[in-house]
Amino acid sequence: MKILVIEQDLRVSGTSQGIISRSFLYRLRNAHPKAVINVVYLKSHPSDDQLHLLPVDHIESHILNLKVPFFTKLINRFYWRLFHVSLVVEHINKVYGACIAKIEYQSYDHIFVRSAGLAHETILGCKDLPILKKAIVNFHDPYPIFWYAGTTKALTNLELFQMKSMQKVVSQAKTCMSSANAMAKDMQFLYGSRKKFYSLPHQYCESVFDLSDTGKALKKGKAITIAYHGAIQFGRTIENLLDAYETLVHSNPLYSEKTEFILRLKGIDLKKLAERYTNTPNIIILDTLNFSNSCYEQTHVADINIILENGPLYCNILVGKAPFLASSNKPVLCISPPVSELRTIIKDEKYIAAMEDKLEIQNKLEQLILSRVNNVEPVYPFGDYFNEVNFKWRLNEILEDK
Repeated sequence: MKILVIEQDLRVSGTSQGIISRSFLYRLRNAHPKAVINVVYLKSHPSDDQLHLLPVDHIESHILNLKVPFFTKLINRFYWRLFHVSLVVEHINKVYGACIAKIEYQSYDHIFVRSAGLAHETILGCKDLPILKKAIVNFHDPYPIFWYAGTTKALTNLELFQMKSMQKVVSQAKTCMSSANAMAKDMQFLYGSRKKFYSLPHQYCESVFDLSDTGKALKKGKAITIAYHGAIQFGRTIENLLDAYETLVHSNPLYSEKTEFILRLKGIDLKKLAERYTNTPNIIILDTLNFSNSCYEQTHVADINIILENGPLYCNILVGKAPFLASSNKPVLCISPPVSELRTIIKDEKYIAAMEDKLEIQNKLEQLILSRVNNVEPVYPFGDYFNEVNFKWRLNEILEDK
């Protein structure tokens, strides 16, 4: 069997997509150890991505020149307003498409097309290319951004025309998939697909990373450490969680003496947030770290990890950190909207709290702290959802689709 994977992000830090994509390649190799697995890696700038750690047969990297010509940008000032098509976006997608068009794909049994970010350039770059007839197109996030749960972006004519391009890709592809069951159903309906959208959950595999850099990780300061590392975006809110923890700390000396809450955040004004909780020194707000140091803090320093899902009403994506935190076998508290992907995966209610309910967050956080004080045994909030058996079963269902 020969498998081709077109990737847009294999970075070792700075993005959850790189972590997810690297882990996907590891799981793909484990599921089909005798297969020939080749990767075409399309990126926009040079980076040291430790590609030698990936268990594939060959990786072909291309650094694409995405600089848009001045004349194109000039014309686009008027063009997109008249015709609702961005010449800048079209130019970038064509750069990806020109590179993909050169791939000799005919000998491959299966082809995965995976993208990164919100623009889905590798996927849209495949539009009208014959490679799509053999391609399994992976949606890591909804497209366009208007359909991303938690966004405040308005729906524009520009996005409606972009949807037409994506609908053409969907109709031309062999099949499509996403990382979440809810998103697969939503995207299948959104694009009117007559073919099934499959679901293949994100994975995490430690062996495709060099995790030796731990020098910047914070040392444990209290008996129980709670941690959140990540972005505040798309309806994710941190204030209700911090308010609930602050109330807990000030209600009982046990929590002020024995617990700390470390936050590594991006996408929010850290100084302003720190000022809001200045009377609670147990709340430690810091800048983000590279993945190796962040991984160490969450797996070796933290006792309880936090997940923030998109909100406030609905989250149809699977957050990238879920399989990573599942691998640590530690308690998590997932702050979630009423309907979400993780609510269908985490069966034990003690690991999930409503993002708008401060009292529920406080009570469940307290329960997790108390349960962890005298018990460091492994726990499995996600069950076996992210194990290799489930991945292989779902993967083979996609590969066998005719």
